[in-house]
Amino acid sequence: MSVGLSLAAAASSVPVSAAQASVGTQFYVRHPDVAAVEQIAHLRQRDPGDADALRWMLNMPQAIWLTGGSPQQVRGQVRQVVREAADRGTVPVLVAYNIPFRDCSQYSGGGATSMAAYRAWIDAFAAGIGRGRAIVILEPDGLGIIPWYRPIGAAHDEWCQPAAADPATAASDRFAMLNHAVDVLRAHPGVSVYLDGTHSAWLGVGDIADRLVRAGVEHANGFFLNVSNFQYTANLVQYGTWISDCIAYAAGVERGDFAGCPDQSWNGGPEGTKIAQLLGARTGVTLSNDGEWSDASDTPGLNTSGINARYAAMLGTVKAATHFVIDTSRNGAGPWTAPPRHPAGDPQDWCNPPDRGLGLRPTVDTGVPLLDAYLWIKTPGESDGQCYRWTSGPLDPVRNMGDPAAGHWFAEMALELVHNANPPLSGASATPPR
Repeated sequence: MSVGLSLAAAASSVPVSAAQASVGTQFYVRHPDVAAVEQIAHLRQRDPGDADALRWMLNMPQAIWLTGGSPQQVRGQVRQVVREAADRGTVPVLVAYNIPFRDCSQYSGGGATSMAAYRAWIDAFAAGIGRGRAIVILEPDGLGIIPWYRPIGAAHDEWCQPAAADPATAASDRFAMLNHAVDVLRAHPGVSVYLDGTHSAWLGVGDIADRLVRAGVEHANGFFLNVSNFQYTANLVQYGTWISDCIAYAAGVERGDFAGCPDQSWNGGPEGTKIAQLLGARTGVTLSNDGEWSDASDTPGLNTSGINARYAAMLGTVKAATHFVIDTSRNGAGPWTAPPRHPAGDPQDWCNPPDRGLGLRPTVDTGVPLLDAYLWIKTPGESDGQCYRWTSGPLDPVRNMGDPAAGHWFAEMALELVHNANPPLSGASATPPR
């Protein structure tokens, strides 16, 4: 799939990299999962249409995840991908996912065992790229889940409190490691690097903006949204724009006032309505994640005009400059809502939700100045984990089956993604891109 690659820098002080400047470049197509190839082979005789659909999905550009190994191993793995991509005239999207206390020891737990080990690993990762070109997605969940972290304005630390981490230094260590990673990666002129911006149904705008600045986003190319999640693209575009607005406000208007940034918890009411004006615009509600947000929506919980108007007034002549990318690999059908009468407990709406679909194809043609690209970062068809939801297992009570372990191929979910793709696969070329 050919796309023009012109990724913009996070701020004017950040030089445009070789990866950004090369117009007409293709994103790298990764080698498919062996289990996915086997599924296609099994489907060829029984359902050739599904086989073709899965083959089409596998031949879309997708990210390569690097999740561990020794420094020597990761350097070799990265070098091999970057060289192969260069031989094809493509640019790879690489995910660095090895920070200590990764995912707070949940389904995707793991990571390096110390700061020193992580620095050595990320240094080797960057060395593997060398003079090559790559887009680096730096540590999904790395800012959404921070061990022993107290957000701005909070009275208590967040839930992630691993016993093996030092409560006095764990959070500052996380920021130090991410700053180091940004610096060492950006020292390579062909690298574009993005930090974790969570997603529109997770952290408030001011909270994540503050974390991004602490992690060094001003030296990166920007931040990423929705990795391994399912939120609507329209909502993510709004959310990403507000994060960039908040960073600009806290840097150029009221220095450090991230807590003063409007967010999705209260939209203030539709801008310009008489009732909003009469009541000082205090007619708003929390934005809902169950539909697509817009300034023109007639549904109060989906209307964003009040938030956008407040940012415009707050910023004045100050311009937002921090860019972002969005993972659209599995958000074509939007987020999943658990059954209304499910038993008490966490429905884990992020974990292998049923009946989801592929989203927008990877492209830099977004039509949004701050939005550099839609990317397929999470590998569609790979499991999020063994989802027990409100039970103790061993089955996923929604699917009534045992889900594969995180990162393993999930044949049933792969078919759901192609069947529910939005835009639908019927509107795509009948011939896979490769």
